[in-house]
Amino acid sequence: MYVVIMGGGRVGLTLASFLISDGHDVTLIESDESLCADAAVELDALVICGNGTDTKTLEEANIKDADVFVAATGNDEANLLSCILAREYNVPKIIARVSNPDHEDAFHKVGIKYVISPERTAAGYLEKLITRPKVADLIVLGHGDAEILDMTVKNHEVVGKRIGDISPTEEYIIIAIHTNGEIKIPQPDMILEENTKISVLVKMEAVQKVTNLFAG
Repeated sequence: MYVVIMGGGRVGLTLASFLISDGHDVTLIESDESLCADAAVELDALVICGNGTDTKTLEEANIKDADVFVAATGNDEANLLSCILAREYNVPKIIARVSNPDHEDAFHKVGIKYVISPERTAAGYLEKLITRPKVADLIVLGHGDAEILDMTVKNHEVVGKRIGDISPTEEYIIIAIHTNGEIKIPQPDMILEENTKISVLVKMEAVQKVTNLFAG
């Protein structure tokens, strides 16, 4: 997978490091020369010192070939503009970081589905640690050993099958079905329908296999 990241701050740099460790190709765009120099030393990736809100810079990053574009700067306006430009190149997945939650709607209105606030995500996790210790324990135990994946069922190999016929296994268990904004606890006789959103607890070594099994 080829990922273009705009923003070489802590979020962008950490994300780039994770993706590179997973074997993905990454190009990082950063306008600050000092951060550029640091990123070039730290990352095994192409680092472009430029402005990601400029089409020439995006084209220099081969944005047309990108599978994912991530706007990860701390500037919501710059992230929004770069995402709009990335859409013009038909990048399949565009993800934006938002610092001010009030700006989230602006991203959705221009068609950006994936809008992430690292601050809110961290706060939500801390809230679970405080108010829902059992769930938090499950998450903590899963760190490094398992992940909870939210997916949309697309693979026709599992569409139409009973939940009880495919879950649980030694590698995963379907833990939730999302229907019309509600969460249902999976029952053995429930039928898995196409485009159903599900949450699956998966052992780390089986993440890719299970993702392919359900999402295709």
